[in-house]
Amino acid sequence: MKGAGALAALPSRVFAQTSAAARPRLMQGVQSGDISIDGVTLWSRSDRAARMIVEYATTERFTDARRIEGPLALEAAGFTSRLRLGELPPGQTIFYRVAYADPAIAGATSDWVQGRFRTPLAAAADVSFVWSADTVGQGWGINPDIGGMTIYETMRSLAPDFFVHCGDTIYADDPLASEKKLPDGRLWKNLVTDAKSKVAETLDEFRGNHLYNFLDANLRHFNAEVPMIALWDDHDVVDNWYREKRLDEDPRYREKSVGVLAQRAERAFREFMPLAGGLDGPMRLYRKFSFGPRLDLFRLDMRSFRAANGPNRQEGADKDTAFLGLEQVGWLKQALKSSTATWKIIAADMPLGLVVFDDWRRKSGFEAVANSDDGPPLGRELEIAGLLSFIRREDIRNVHWITADVHYPATHRYDPARAAFQDFTPFYEFVSGPLCAGGFGPNALDGTFGPQVIFQKVPPPGRFDLSPLEGSCHFGHVKIDGRSGAMTVSHRDASGKVIHSLELAPS
Repeated sequence: MKGAGALAALPSRVFAQTSAAARPRLMQGVQSGDISIDGVTLWSRSDRAARMIVEYATTERFTDARRIEGPLALEAAGFTSRLRLGELPPGQTIFYRVAYADPAIAGATSDWVQGRFRTPLAAAADVSFVWSADTVGQGWGINPDIGGMTIYETMRSLAPDFFVHCGDTIYADDPLASEKKLPDGRLWKNLVTDAKSKVAETLDEFRGNHLYNFLDANLRHFNAEVPMIALWDDHDVVDNWYREKRLDEDPRYREKSVGVLAQRAERAFREFMPLAGGLDGPMRLYRKFSFGPRLDLFRLDMRSFRAANGPNRQEGADKDTAFLGLEQVGWLKQALKSSTATWKIIAADMPLGLVVFDDWRRKSGFEAVANSDDGPPLGRELEIAGLLSFIRREDIRNVHWITADVHYPATHRYDPARAAFQDFTPFYEFVSGPLCAGGFGPNALDGTFGPQVIFQKVPPPGRFDLSPLEGSCHFGHVKIDGRSGAMTVSHRDASGKVIHSLELAPS
């Protein structure tokens, strides 16, 4: 059996004779991710240096279990470890459990922690997933008085095949206070840790931001049952970051180079997200995930390859207009062209047509694609225009986008008949969020690609940073019918209530 080692001979029962203090613990539970037809990544974390042990089976009683001796969880990786499983039976619920064995103490093996996931079918079948973004932002953290981040339990109850976290998996630049006052006088109370009491600058502080989220039982339960496909965005490092940015005017930071912070943040992100790649070498986040003949999902990276934020009005494409970057755009074009799936969903952290300022107070510079000019493509819009033209020219059908970042749910339809730039096929962009953060919006629409608001839910006029207690939190749900191929996209609030739904038939 691939990956089997000396520990395969050990019994499944934990070594009870070893004292609890001497045995490793899995305080963050387990999670799976980057699931596709070709496999899945299993993740966990020990509280000390220890060897990862994985058992997986097609029955919850583990009667047909296979055992793999995984890698060592070492301090150099924040005591995290991951294992990629391949060659799994299609369309099958796989039960797995993880334990850690201390190599220095005989019999010092942790308790098992169990999870599950369902493998994609190679034949046409129903597929569903949820997506959102923005965890623990604007000072809204884990509130024990309301049961923590209950939106994760709501999403889990829908039994999706996977979850797309569209970025801001942490708010490294957003410390928590023990209390935050609402406009009506109510108090929001947070769990607070040392790492969440200041902005993250060191690797350990970025790790501490990830560890904070695992304190929530809803999130741990969700992670154990729903595989995650994770993106990163600005707050995973610092607000509106690009590598050349400096923080000379921000007294909270002793480290002024955003490039240095980004290296540390990326390392922590790779350690704590269940990604398919390893920890060494450049991070290649963009990737295609196949879920049978009905769905391919394409994960993008809108942070790593962008040029500096600025006026965003260059008339020709050059190094200063890069957003996805030449290599990633070339990959996406060919991946879309080669896809035979009915639906091709592009997962991105930022919307295409919403105006997102680099400095929202002064309304200057641009953080996303749009440049607030309704004319022909300029700046970063040139990259997107070339991609959209390619999709039309190659007759690639049923391509739509899921995005986040702006902290409110919306559905936009992009139509060349309404656009300044018309060389593209109509498509939808579905925006969701936040999971646990402040509610904002609406953002202005840029008319270059002809977006139209089909639906949006924003705070009342004059309000911003709406709290979770006031209904700020949202997620999206996608369900594809295996027989007809119809795709239904719904926006939901934190309780799971559908606030808007749209059914699309494949062309």
